Amino acid sequence: MSYQLKYNQYLDYFNNSYNELISTLDTNAPAIIKEAMIYATNGGGKRIRPVLCYAVCEVLGLPIEKVKEFALAIEFIHSYSLVHDDLPCMDNDDYRRGKLSTHKKFGYSYGVLAGDALLNFAFELCLSKSSFDSYDVNALKVLAEYSGYSGMIGGQVLDLKNEKNSEVNQEILYDIYINKTSKLLTAPMLVSSSIAGNKYFDELKDFGFNLGVLFQITDDILDEESSFIELGKTPHKDKESDKLTSIKIFGLEGAKNKAKEHYEKCKDILGTIPKSDFLSDFLDKIYFRKK
Repeated sequence: MSYQLKYNQYLDYFNNSYNELISTLDTNAPAIIKEAMIYATNGGGKRIRPVLCYAVCEVLGLPIEKVKEFALAIEFIHSYSLVHDDLPCMDNDDYRRGKLSTHKKFGYSYGVLAGDALLNFAFELCLSKSSFDSYDVNALKVLAEYSGYSGMIGGQVLDLKNEKNSEVNQEILYDIYINKTSKLLTAPMLVSSSIAGNKYFDELKDFGFNLGVLFQITDDILDEESSFIELGKTPHKDKESDKLTSIKIFGLEGAKNKAKEHYEKCKDILGTIPKSDFLSDFLDKIYFRKK
């Protein structure tokens, strides 16, 4: 089966699960918070994190139904992080994926609350899994840790703390990228590994961390070189805000060299994991992406 056909199968499974879920949202909850939650999570996108969760689940010999709730939860956590990232107190972005940011559509306060609601709903969803067992407990712990104060949120804090910092270096940059980006890309793979009894846990963790750094560096490069039409969001925001990026540390060509270095590391790691062809193709798409 071709990579794109397989990806589309994963995407269809996610979309069907998502549509089924939102049709069951609590009718007693305020309509506006449900509308904002749906708006924030129904904006398209590649659904990269659920796809990684499904793909690793199958690589490890399990049916993707085993991670149905977790894959949805991971996407909700990712969406909440974007809602909050776009707020005026953070990156102050008016657009996300070519449409108004959630706070611009519903107002600042409802933007904050929509993000809060998605985070809480993610964990409620995981715990609603009918066959929840000790493996799921381990998976949930990984998800909580990698999205929390010592994971993604910690990375956001470091990012804010080092804005306009003149004493910047690669170590600080990588602390930000690994926590802010890598951990939420790694979490879906480790969730599947946990549910499969920690198969290839360390290898997938190493792969995920390198993949996340690669993803963020290519994001920096695209922000430098692309337009609003290509990105679906305002370009050059990082440079205008004087944010700490790989371009600021290494320069454009240096960042491209770093991206290649992490790409090659990822390829080497995948060479140790059987039946990882889809992950290898996925890696290629990240490295060579244009938006």
